[in-house]
Amino acid sequence: MNENESEESNGQVKRGLKARHVSMIALGGCIGTGLFVASGSAISQAGPGGALTAYILMGLMVYFLMTSLGEMATNMPISGSFAAYSSKYVDPALGFAMGWNYWFNWAITVAVDISTAALVMKFWLPNVPAWIWSAIALVVIFLINAMSVSTFGETEFWMSAIKVVTIIIFLIVGALTIFGIMGGHFVGMRNFSIKQAPFVGGFPAILSVFVVAGFSFQGTELVGITAGESQDPEHSVPKAINEVFWRIILFYILTIFVIAAIIPYTSHSLLGSSATDIAISPFTLVFQRAGLAAAASVMNAVILTSVISSANSGMYASTRMMYSLSNSGYAPKKLGETAANGIPYYSLLVTTFVSLLTFISSIAGPKIYMWLVAASGLTGFIAWFGIAISHFRFRRAFVKQGHSISGLKYHAKLFPFGPVLCLILCILVIVGQNPQAFMNFDWKQILVTYMSVPLVLVLYFWYKIKHHTKIIPLDEVDVSPSHKDQNLSELNEK
Repeated sequence: MNENESEESNGQVKRGLKARHVSMIALGGCIGTGLFVASGSAISQAGPGGALTAYILMGLMVYFLMTSLGEMATNMPISGSFAAYSSKYVDPALGFAMGWNYWFNWAITVAVDISTAALVMKFWLPNVPAWIWSAIALVVIFLINAMSVSTFGETEFWMSAIKVVTIIIFLIVGALTIFGIMGGHFVGMRNFSIKQAPFVGGFPAILSVFVVAGFSFQGTELVGITAGESQDPEHSVPKAINEVFWRIILFYILTIFVIAAIIPYTSHSLLGSSATDIAISPFTLVFQRAGLAAAASVMNAVILTSVISSANSGMYASTRMMYSLSNSGYAPKKLGETAANGIPYYSLLVTTFVSLLTFISSIAGPKIYMWLVAASGLTGFIAWFGIAISHFRFRRAFVKQGHSISGLKYHAKLFPFGPVLCLILCILVIVGQNPQAFMNFDWKQILVTYMSVPLVLVLYFWYKIKHHTKIIPLDEVDVSPSHKDQNLSELNEK
């Protein structure tokens, strides 16, 4: 146990995450079922060229988003950072809306993930009731998050490592299959030119895949949450961000390329998009084509690891966000208290309880569950929007107040291009979720798809009207760096 964790609790979280934990959490956050399963449906929709274009554009956007977050997180490393930055650099009402939006998103995601874990287990043990596996998963995730932040970091490190090793093996096997060394015959690039390939369906198809790619990349922003508990955020956060860019290019772009080269976009096997479609996961299909008989069972184990990892990260993110909301005065004060090991137990218990209730609703009231999942659907993109606008205002305020950019511990690349690109693409993705619903005036579909947007607006305007907040003028924005663990309520008192 290091001194960061052995020191007595003073109502603050502990800096127990090492640089390797932060790097792997940032990477593991964006590698999940979206890559292992849904990547195939992206290729079937837009063809190999369209899918690659969408993932490259989304990868670039995510990189710029991460550099924006990195600049703010190294200047003010604080747990639950998104709400803090929105409050500090834009408007307290935006911080309130962003914080509750993000907490809600991950609390619901934990419930979705433990339900998915049960479906994955059915592959091996179809006769065991699903709720038993979900209950076991929730208990395990709760215990990991209750021990210490370093326990969470170490667990995520090894679960992310499993995903990374799987992708590396997949790329090697895929390359050998393309050249005919495995699988018996040379594949080459012919699947990039069959029928309408490489681009199928034009821009609308690329936009629809852009949405799929966006969901695949969600979770990368967890590096901002970890900054408040990193042992050395000034070095570990920038390192994680720079590594994630190259790994996104290596893993996502090369993976899509290998799948598209080996499996034609016309294949019905690419239509699977959920964890229950493991038998037709593009990873499984490529491994089987290379002659690996146990591919489905191995990939099922990897996807189970991925789902548990997602739920584990979700529990951590939502707990820390609730802790931050409490310290900001946006949630009951009790939720900001921590135990001797730095874990905000009350926030953890409330989040676990909400996840459990959401899971129970999936059995008792499927319609309620559907609406809850729909309400959390766009919250990841809304969080990204909040990060981009916070950084844009932070940097403008920093310069306007006469500070030199060289004074920042980490510089976001190509400002203001990065945050402006993120803002434009986030709006494009949010609007592009279900344009067909608008064309057909299908109000039920519109409500289900876009429910996250009015929920955030209601939170924002309710707080704004009640507390008479305003958008903070640039020359009044507090851009002073934070060298210690400070919660937002302390910062606001300055």
